[in-house]
Amino acid sequence: MRCVDLHVHTNYSDGTFTPEKVVDYAAKVKLSAIAITDHDITDAIPIAQEHAKKYDLEVVPGVELSVEMPTRNDLELHILGYYINYQDNSFQERLSFFRQKRQERAQLMLEKLRDLKVFLDGKKLLESTNNNAIGRLHFAQALLEEGYVNNIQEAFQRFIGYGKPAYVPKARLTPEQAMKMILQIDGIPVLAHPYFAEINRDMIAHLVGLGLKGIEVYHSRHSKSDMNRFNQFASEFNLLVTGGSDCHGEIDKNDALMGNMQVPYEVLEKMKEYKTKLQV
Repeated sequence: MRCVDLHVHTNYSDGTFTPEKVVDYAAKVKLSAIAITDHDITDAIPIAQEHAKKYDLEVVPGVELSVEMPTRNDLELHILGYYINYQDNSFQERLSFFRQKRQERAQLMLEKLRDLKVFLDGKKLLESTNNNAIGRLHFAQALLEEGYVNNIQEAFQRFIGYGKPAYVPKARLTPEQAMKMILQIDGIPVLAHPYFAEINRDMIAHLVGLGLKGIEVYHSRHSKSDMNRFNQFASEFNLLVTGGSDCHGEIDKNDALMGNMQVPYEVLEKMKEYKTKLQV
């Protein structure tokens, strides 16, 4: 069976693999297609697409945006955009704004950590990220490397997770803004890993009303019962079914997740059919 992985990150956001290594790994695990879905940045896409020419591998242009539900400040949703016209100038200006906000957030987190007698090299931390799309996983990795924690999970549990002493909320879009951003560049907005956001039917209905076109049914953290429930939502609201591993490379010395979900190629074919209809 031909398989795809439509949720992959590179070191241009919070992954550990370069775009080239992402492509090499995808070829190694015999995937037919991947989607690069970095947070707030698209710079890895053309690099991956160029490198993929040496393989029989498709690279779908994507992005992942953070969204705040107005009913709960601690509830963060992620919206994936697929087949986006990522070269659109207005879109890139918006992404640049959010990357700047990420840098400001990072400075506040460094200050909070210093108050806790945890000293990280801010310059080194920023230099380790491409174009400064810095996130909490970068902090977790730095805390691990400097010996303040024993693993990535501990970094979140002790310091940078929601409600922890060095946590700083990030700038987030409203669901309507995120959906509009993606739709305006002819993309397909999809709800990422609904398991994490405790998604229910009413929330799906609300998002569909704002322009949601798909739901990530297959995900490395979704159980079979989760996938069944999200499939039911997809059927009820006529949403595209998508899926991917949410691979961030090799974390805590564990193997990369890429390709572990066995997402059938027909998932991508249906997305292509939808994209074709948009262009007619």
